[in-house]
Amino acid sequence: MSADRELLVDEGKIRKAVFSGIPLTITTFTLPREIEVYIEQVITVFLKQLDREMLKDYVVYCVKELAVNAKKANTKRVYFSQHGLQLSNSSDYKEGMANFKKTTLENIAYYLQLQKEKGLYIKVVLQMKNNIIYIEVRNNTAITKTELIRIHDKLARARKFNSMEEALAEVMDDSEGAGLGLVILILMLKKIGLDEDCFEIVGTDKETVARLTVPLDKTRVDNISDLSSAIADNISSLPQFPENILLVQRLINNPKSEMADIARQISMDPALTADILKIVNSAQYMLAKKVDSISDAVKMVGIRGIKNLLYSYGTQKVLGDDTKNKKILWEHSYKTAFYAFNLVKNFHKDRNLLDDVYVGGMLHDMGKIIFSSVHPELLGRIQGFCAARGMPASTFEDFAAGTNHAEIGALVAEKWNFPEAFVACIRYHHNAESAPKEYQSLVDTVYLANTFCLLEDGEITFDQVEGAVLERFGLNSKQQVDALLEKFSAGFTRENQK
Repeated sequence: MSADRELLVDEGKIRKAVFSGIPLTITTFTLPREIEVYIEQVITVFLKQLDREMLKDYVVYCVKELAVNAKKANTKRVYFSQHGLQLSNSSDYKEGMANFKKTTLENIAYYLQLQKEKGLYIKVVLQMKNNIIYIEVRNNTAITKTELIRIHDKLARARKFNSMEEALAEVMDDSEGAGLGLVILILMLKKIGLDEDCFEIVGTDKETVARLTVPLDKTRVDNISDLSSAIADNISSLPQFPENILLVQRLINNPKSEMADIARQISMDPALTADILKIVNSAQYMLAKKVDSISDAVKMVGIRGIKNLLYSYGTQKVLGDDTKNKKILWEHSYKTAFYAFNLVKNFHKDRNLLDDVYVGGMLHDMGKIIFSSVHPELLGRIQGFCAARGMPASTFEDFAAGTNHAEIGALVAEKWNFPEAFVACIRYHHNAESAPKEYQSLVDTVYLANTFCLLEDGEITFDQVEGAVLERFGLNSKQQVDALLEKFSAGFTRENQK
């Protein structure tokens, strides 16, 4: 979200971000009053989705305090630059700060315009991930060692205060306007049961980041986890994984099996044979010539490829595509698989990863597809579960809209004895940073492929993409991502026109 251009609060976008773990960003250059109001409205809607409206006043205060401090830090940079002073030089710092507050306040519009011209931003980031609200206020100027020491000193002093009265009585230093503000911020955190460890300020060579970590109420978290398990355990309307596919999988898992044995078992099922040949001859496998026999298919694709193919094929058979909503979800899964496959072709060129990411892309939204398969009697059981634990009716609606769909999908995949790699893909496709290290490349690729689809559909913007994942792919700019997405999109369109 760019708050300088658009001040309408998009509740649908905020809700989607909350329940899919996508970060929400608000970027401004000058932080005028209307932007502060907008930030408050976004935080209010964000917390409302989590039934945490009681935190609003505390969170809003903290974010506004940090945003104002970020703006002041940017103002300080342009002020020092205009006067030929170096922030890192102690004598320059002392000279500059002597008149900084008075001079800038008297001509604030001028200095704010300079900040905007230099592209110095204040960026607020909200994200719900792993039952924790992460809030960051970023500004693209590096904090100096001296400034960081001053801030840490003020935070250390803040620890000793237990009330606002104590703070007001003792904190007199307002030379940079941040002393009392940070003390009150720590007191606000204490009011909602948190301590100063939930707040930190870190610096890189490009940005200063003030970060708040707000864990959700433990009882609420336990209820959500219980509900996830209850849904997975009670999906009796879903049949077991197809027996004909399980037979082939068991044969593949037997180290004594030969390729001919596997091909023979598949050939005993004409429908399965026809479907596998259709898939193997698709663009996914890039075969030089058409394959007409299942034994050739097994040789060309390999045992690992056939095994992986059967997981996605079997899942589609179980969950079906008999409704409009399911068709849309499977189309998204196809595109995600195609983009994931092409990401590996362009960046990794690993044959095993090629096989795995395609299937991971196909399966990543299993949880959503499962919800679209839920029968009325199951809905009743789940709603009864919520009522018995005093959970609001909106909780199940949140699940149906996407909350924890990744966890639900992963639980069902475990129930069907899917490989851990695919379970990780499903569970972490919105939260790649939390994936087990052994599956990091796989999850990164599926996360980025899914994100490309969301970018293409206009559901998110570039600044909502996890920067760490982009860095691992060597993607450093929006232009690079746009060019890659345009290439993949054109390829997917060509493939679907065949």
